[in-house]
Amino acid sequence: MARHTDTAECSVPAIISGQKHMDSRELTLRGIILGALITVVFTAANVYLGLKIGLTFGSSIPATIISMAVLRFMGGGTMLENNMVQTQASAAGTLSCVFAALPALIMVGYWHEFPYVITLLLTMAGGMTGVVFTIPLRRALVSNSDLPYPEGTACAEILRASSPEGDARSLRSLTLGTMVSGSVAFATSGLRLLSDGFSVATVVGSSAFRLNGSFSLALLGTGYLVGIGGGIAMLLGVLLAWGIMVPVLGHLAPSATPLADATGLWLHKVRFIGAGTIAVAAIWTLLALAKPVAQGLKEALSVTHLATGDDSDRDLAPRTLITLCAGLAVLLAGLFTYFLWPVMPHGSALATLILLGLIACFGLGFLVASACGYMAGIIGSSSSPISGVGIIAIIAISVALWGLESTGLLSVEQRPIAIAFGLFVLSAITASAAVSNDNLQDLKTGQLVGAAPWRQEVALLIGCVAGAVVIPWVLQVLYQAYGFAGAMPREGMDPSRSLAAPQPALMAAIATGILTHQLDWLMLEIGASLGVLLVILDIVLRRRNLALPPLAVGMGIYLPADVSVTIGIGAGLGWLLRRFPRGQGTMIASGFIVGESLIGVALAAMAGGTGSADTLALPVPTLLNAGLGWAVFCGALLWFGKQVRQSDRVRQEEA
Repeated sequence: MARHTDTAECSVPAIISGQKHMDSRELTLRGIILGALITVVFTAANVYLGLKIGLTFGSSIPATIISMAVLRFMGGGTMLENNMVQTQASAAGTLSCVFAALPALIMVGYWHEFPYVITLLLTMAGGMTGVVFTIPLRRALVSNSDLPYPEGTACAEILRASSPEGDARSLRSLTLGTMVSGSVAFATSGLRLLSDGFSVATVVGSSAFRLNGSFSLALLGTGYLVGIGGGIAMLLGVLLAWGIMVPVLGHLAPSATPLADATGLWLHKVRFIGAGTIAVAAIWTLLALAKPVAQGLKEALSVTHLATGDDSDRDLAPRTLITLCAGLAVLLAGLFTYFLWPVMPHGSALATLILLGLIACFGLGFLVASACGYMAGIIGSSSSPISGVGIIAIIAISVALWGLESTGLLSVEQRPIAIAFGLFVLSAITASAAVSNDNLQDLKTGQLVGAAPWRQEVALLIGCVAGAVVIPWVLQVLYQAYGFAGAMPREGMDPSRSLAAPQPALMAAIATGILTHQLDWLMLEIGASLGVLLVILDIVLRRRNLALPPLAVGMGIYLPADVSVTIGIGAGLGWLLRRFPRGQGTMIASGFIVGESLIGVALAAMAGGTGSADTLALPVPTLLNAGLGWAVFCGALLWFGKQVRQSDRVRQEEA
């Protein structure tokens, strides 16, 4: 998507000068309602996808397409109105990244369900702090930066299609991708007609080697959007994890069943190496951002700058910003008090923990949001580093809580509530970071099409409310239908069908490990050392116009191998089709992600209603199941390539 940057930027003056009067309507009531409706769909889809594979999709592009089609049908839709709808919808869709932390409260046994009101308020407050952080970050990372923002730039180009001169090809491609992916997902997860992936393994001595891949079209589409650099980096992470680390650890600790124990080694050892790698990559990003972020914060709070700037560079007023921050601080303090009250009804421990939570949300949260926003500017919000910076956050919070226990302010008996409180605070920080990560893409789009930043920021706040209304319900439905790995809502459920929820499991393991003094720091230290080497290597490669994102390598190490392998296949497909314009390919890839995610949510609702995930399953022989899976996946690859080539021929003929 970054390859369209020059085209989009060259077209900005023409867009603004030629359509400014026509596009005077921007933040409208019907746009707000439409954005809320799109929110329901994308938020549900992102929560499901995140709990299943640990990744989410950027909702800006598909939200733009849907908004464009609906407003065109209703009549009188403008480019800026479309932009506001996608801004609101994408903010809410991205808020679903709280899946990376909230389920951890169930995994540690503190919650047994998702209380609706508390989950709603915490998610909303966390997301709104992300909007507040976006304001100085917009100046540092968008207005005064040359970061490409691939998805934001792509959205700006798509918005041009909402003008009378636009065509419907992009919408057709998105629809086709959604239908194909939805059909495959239904046949795989609903009917169980198709295998969902492949696995190849071997044992040499006491060392196990394994390669897993998924037939998920959502992952294929994600890889296409990530690009070849991120795809290669994730494949390198898989190679390091399953080709070196797991076999070496197996050799050092021989077992009679090395293949069976390989997954345990990855889960409890290797994944922490990946966590250390991600942490170092995120810290490096924070250091690079210190100066521009400080300047952006100074301008955001300057009344003089507000009075002298024009509408295309005007944020929410400083007084509004300060009032909003104060209100959010009060709300968060109330939530922390409610959460802690059953165990700590009064005393200095309660006040200290509330203060710690607020410092974490507004201090550490701002740093985390900065890191996420910077990475979004480089590789797009679809490759969001929420997990990586979340690791830094939970380590910092847990170490602070461990320090309070060491001083005697917290007792050993209060350790479970301390662990749960750390995860509760982390959920708010995760929401904040996720919103900042995606919103900067939206603000880049607004900059390119001449939108007013303050109106976008209002739309972002509305999006946080709309998303927070949906998220608790979706989390509860998915938990009751599938359960999470190691945490099932009732007896008799099939654990093989549970949602992996890799990020919440990792966060819970880190918090518990630090506070119980059982965390394997050695693995984190090895990962941190590897992260330093990868950062140095990336710096060297970038001087030669190449890149190897350290964060993506870390993700490849600690995410399930089938996720990274299929993303790598999607990235390779994008590289093979690199000579063709990426516009239609981007739409099909987005459709792949949306279609599978929506079917997943629908099947989850059915499973929750019937009490079984196998309601529609057909009795298909294993060999036939695997053969059909391979055939359909390979067919989807060929179809994808054919569609991209055909769209290029049509474009050339029309030109």
